[in-house]
Amino acid sequence: MSEFINKHFKRFGFGLILSLVFSCSTANKEKVAAFDFEKDLLLAHYDCKTDVDDIHSMAAFRSLLTLPSLKNLNFQVVTGAYGVQEGLYVPPESLLEKAFERWSDAHTDFDKALQETYDKAMLTLEKKGSIWIAEAGQSDFSAALIELIRTRHPEIDTKSSVHLVQHSNWNEEVTSEKARNYVHQHATYHKIPDGNALDNGSPGFRSDEKIELNLYLNEELIDIWDEAINLGNTYNGVDGRYYNESIAKGGLDFSDTSEICYILNLDEIEDSISFFEMIKN
Repeated sequence: MSEFINKHFKRFGFGLILSLVFSCSTANKEKVAAFDFEKDLLLAHYDCKTDVDDIHSMAAFRSLLTLPSLKNLNFQVVTGAYGVQEGLYVPPESLLEKAFERWSDAHTDFDKALQETYDKAMLTLEKKGSIWIAEAGQSDFSAALIELIRTRHPEIDTKSSVHLVQHSNWNEEVTSEKARNYVHQHATYHKIPDGNALDNGSPGFRSDEKIELNLYLNEELIDIWDEAINLGNTYNGVDGRYYNESIAKGGLDFSDTSEICYILNLDEIEDSISFFEMIKN
């Protein structure tokens, strides 16, 4: 445990330590609501700035979509949903083109992405469904979305109909203060244990060891993961971007997928191997 903390202290700071200490009590808290597969919408927001872990997390989410139980999942992917952190963006387009039919690009055109996500969200809210946001990054885009909903539809109680799930203290720290306060006030905020660590109540999806993906994945998913791994290796630590040591060692880091597992009640997944074993089955 101390080695993990020392390795990532610069990025995660005291927040990670506190998360590890108190994660058991956090993980055992009952959810105030559960995802309704008949009515609800899952928004997967990725910052892609500056850690390449979002690239692996996108591939992991696409892998989950092959599960029969998620065949009809109502979802939308948004990239470029970053906050106030410095550093360069990791362009994910080549992966997104392989993994998803469509997505919203807040990095290239924030307003267009916001309108697309708002339109998708309103289709759900008008049918009395709820919005669940997997915050694989910061909350600035989510705050803009919630503010747009509240401005155009003041009758909608976003506090009860929008759920935001966050696992990372660092992501919270580099969310603008205004956006951070806004989502806490106007959405139901779920803080879960950090997906970078094991045995804390969230599945741990960061590992240094190489995983033989061909043992678990079909040809289509292998192609998607190959693209994710190549992109990760291409941009990891380059031009001042965050240097992900696990990925540099040949391992995987799809830690942001812990939030999606929480939202979709995939409680049986504990780590990377059990994740891929589920995909294989």
